[in-house]
Amino acid sequence: MENFFKLKHYGTNVRTEVIAGLTTFFTMAYIIFVNPSILKLAGTANNPFDPQAIFVATIISSVVGTLVMGLFANVPYALAPGMGLNAFFTFTVCNVMGFSWQQALAMVFICGVVNIIITVTGLRKVIIRALPPILQKAIGGGIGLFVAYIGIKDCGLLKFTSDPGTYQFFGKTPADATVVADASAVPALVNFSNPAVQLALLGIILILILMILKFRAAILIGIVTVTAICFIEIACGVNPAVFGFQAKNAHEFFSSANISLSGIGTSISAVKLTAFKMDFAGLFASGGKFLLALTAMIAFILTDIFDALGTFIGTGRRSGIFDAEDEKLMFEGKGVKSRLDKALFADLSATIVGALFGTSNTTTYVESSAGIAAGGRTGLTSVVTAIMFLVCLILSPVVGIIPSVATAPALVVVGILMMSSVGEIDWKDFSSAAVAFLTIAFMPFAYSITTGISFGFISFVLISILKKEAKKIHPVIYFFTALFILNFILLAVRNI
Repeated sequence: MENFFKLKHYGTNVRTEVIAGLTTFFTMAYIIFVNPSILKLAGTANNPFDPQAIFVATIISSVVGTLVMGLFANVPYALAPGMGLNAFFTFTVCNVMGFSWQQALAMVFICGVVNIIITVTGLRKVIIRALPPILQKAIGGGIGLFVAYIGIKDCGLLKFTSDPGTYQFFGKTPADATVVADASAVPALVNFSNPAVQLALLGIILILILMILKFRAAILIGIVTVTAICFIEIACGVNPAVFGFQAKNAHEFFSSANISLSGIGTSISAVKLTAFKMDFAGLFASGGKFLLALTAMIAFILTDIFDALGTFIGTGRRSGIFDAEDEKLMFEGKGVKSRLDKALFADLSATIVGALFGTSNTTTYVESSAGIAAGGRTGLTSVVTAIMFLVCLILSPVVGIIPSVATAPALVVVGILMMSSVGEIDWKDFSSAAVAFLTIAFMPFAYSITTGISFGFISFVLISILKKEAKKIHPVIYFFTALFILNFILLAVRNI
């Protein structure tokens, strides 16, 4: 073990690495419950996306990716399906663009393969150098705000009011119809009389307090606590339907829960419902649909590239895991030679595994910094974290009885954590502020990460041209901007 992980070389030992691995796990374990709660919404009544299958796929992709990170790259980082990327998968690719979850998984797989190719060939370095820092920071902050907004909505804290005559019903009856309103729809806070809303608000407050007090597993503790209180309220007579369950009363709810908890083996095998279900043919059904898919895949690729790199450089520099020489070797060397190159390769390979089994893009978690702060310096930390994720397979039946009021508060807090990059933006420079604001604002306002990225690219190019700095823009940026503009044109033509 000493020789394989080079523990003495990196100034650590087995005990420290084990503690660091456990710390990382408990800091990010919330994802095994939150990811299914988001991705299941990508399904429909006729084409459901099974949450237990997603739960198992989440663990499989996390275990494989984290083991590759530890055994191949020998760095203390853990991987799991990325927050923000799962939201983009569900709310933009499936709910807005209209792709099925099988087609979205095909996109994720293609993105993983493409990212590995551009990493090995060196194109990744070109893209990293081409993307302006302002867009890197704004995209990260915008996704954070978008995730927080989803959490606030899922908590039931908002209601929307539209003026008469400004909305349409699409459905046979108002009870099962989809309502489409225009810009007159105004959000406002609810009156907090609903027990589910009260519980969600309690969850937000609890997690915030635990985070401030620096509890390592703050988010996980919040999810478990709110779930326990929810069960107590149901036992005391609150209708389970209030919390989104299909059971009509407490007896029916707890009976179904007991049945599900006894079927661990069956629940784990549920992954067959999502494994290898990618629909590649559907992406090429028409030219217009493929171009729409292409813009989505570009957003996947860009987010994948800079999310992982930002985590590595941001935490690795401070801890000495990646030094200046390693970064220099990555940018100037060829192939996958540096420690940083190997870590990026591990990050991308996990995305392919996740797509194969049925989950959105897998990425390196910034929560790994908790394990690094606890002394983790080698891949042994990652191996310990992976083992803990593997043990969680026995919890697969539990995912079906975790209420959304328990996971939604976690999204709000994760959104806060993801907003940190906004503080690095120079808001006094109007040109930078305009690009950043349009990128960040349009993600939650348009309920689409791609739309925010599109406005960011387009505004950056236009402002640079007005400032007579067009020659400073890399051709890669012009290429992506042209695709985003073409996508907007096609959307307009499609609605004529």
